[in-house]
Amino acid sequence: MSRFRHFLAIDWSGAAGERHKGIALAIADAAGGPPVLVDPGRGWSRDEVLTILREQLPPDTLVGMDLGISLPFADCGAFFPGWRESPPDARSLWALIDRICADDAHLAASSFVRHPEAARHFRHSGDHVGDSFHLPDAATREGRFRRAEHAQRAQGVRPVSNFNLVGAAQVGKSSLTGMRLLHRLGGRVPVWPIDPLPASGSVIVEMYTSLAARGAGVRKGTSKIRTCEDLNERLAALASPPVARSGPIDDHSSDALVTAAWLRTVAHNPAMWHPAGLTPEIARTEGWTFGAL
Repeated sequence: MSRFRHFLAIDWSGAAGERHKGIALAIADAAGGPPVLVDPGRGWSRDEVLTILREQLPPDTLVGMDLGISLPFADCGAFFPGWRESPPDARSLWALIDRICADDAHLAASSFVRHPEAARHFRHSGDHVGDSFHLPDAATREGRFRRAEHAQRAQGVRPVSNFNLVGAAQVGKSSLTGMRLLHRLGGRVPVWPIDPLPASGSVIVEMYTSLAARGAGVRKGTSKIRTCEDLNERLAALASPPVARSGPIDDHSSDALVTAAWLRTVAHNPAMWHPAGLTPEIARTEGWTFGAL
């Protein structure tokens, strides 16, 4: 049995502006019942999510956030090779991003991706690619990847480089804004595996909703869950009661609901907390994705 009493899944967004339809929160109780969508009725702001994590988490909550908690480091021995300010570890990376973006409202990260040194490492558009985006994996043309993302690919899902800022599948902006949030948490909630897993209390982990969907029986190549009927089929595969609604549902909400139920199902599994590729150095610099084995 898991030591956690609640399971909160957060589908995140790096989009511009204050409130975002792309942010969705769902919570599942260890005692049972269907996962519940937490809906403010007006779209979440990133600052509101920060307040929840800092001040309003239920006791012993496992929080899964759909974003990258760090950037590639192991492939080059640095986040930003050739930049004197390249940080030595993930927490220093969060601090650097937040400092450069101090004037960006709503936890945005626009100033960081425009910074003359940082910008060199990102894909900004189809014809605007930083000269260090492909280092050292030029053969793939997809940019750099962390060890956790290589593990995800070995499991049959296709993560995108956290240095990619382009397209519907880009994760760069959401990851950078998420790192600002994690920095501003100030260590109030441990972030695994950058922080060790404590014996009690709440913990934040990085999530990739495609891994949760795969665990719920969504086949490779299948589109997002967009009806409550399909959602309840996936919840049944996770031994979860159905949600009491029908008809269309947006994919951010369905991702959060499935992920909350999946976290409840797998959090007790020791293999999730001890993946083969996770070393102390990787934990300190790149972090890991919960469920990447």
